[in-house]
Amino acid sequence: MLRAISRSHTPVIRLLAPQSEVLVQTVRGRKSRTDPKAKSKIGRIKTPPPVDPVEMVVLKERFTEYNLITRALRLEFKEEMLRKRFEEEVGSLAEERAKQEAEEHRSLMAWNDAENLRLRKIREQRMQRETEAKEQRQREAAVLRQQELENYIKEKEREILQLQEEAKNFITLDNLDQRIEEALDNPKNYNFAIDKEGRVVKRTAFQ
Repeated sequence: MLRAISRSHTPVIRLLAPQSEVLVQTVRGRKSRTDPKAKSKIGRIKTPPPVDPVEMVVLKERFTEYNLITRALRLEFKEEMLRKRFEEEVGSLAEERAKQEAEEHRSLMAWNDAENLRLRKIREQRMQRETEAKEQRQREAAVLRQQELENYIKEKEREILQLQEEAKNFITLDNLDQRIEEALDNPKNYNFAIDKEGRVVKRTAFQ
């Protein structure tokens, strides 16, 4: 017993005191609300840990998806439970309601098929009109290109004819002597001055 007392942190006097009063042992490591801040922690500023934005976006998407899945499962289980309770309580009314819902579903599906067929015909007609308009534009573009080609050929033919007409005045080996004699017989003076309107205002005498 003395060994146990010696190993205990409580003073021996308090253990041997009469048990009429309540022993209150203080708890270390706790502070009251009125205690000041520790001196070693006065200048400390708490900064939150850094958060990766990419990871935050991924976690947010996964959390949203998890919430949607759990909510859908919860609603599915709740609907199944309510349906079972309703069938147990109502019975024949539930069967009649199921038949009505099946009949309504078949009618809605038939209306959906008819609407899809109507929209399909409208879409096919629109696509046919677009195809015809596209072919018309292509034909008009082909005609325009043909006209431009013909105009280009006519322009080149006119240039060729003009060049052939001008070629008659070209100097060749056959008419070289004749052209030299004509140039000597008809000398021209190009030493003159003109004004802004292109009129000759001064000409030097030909020597």
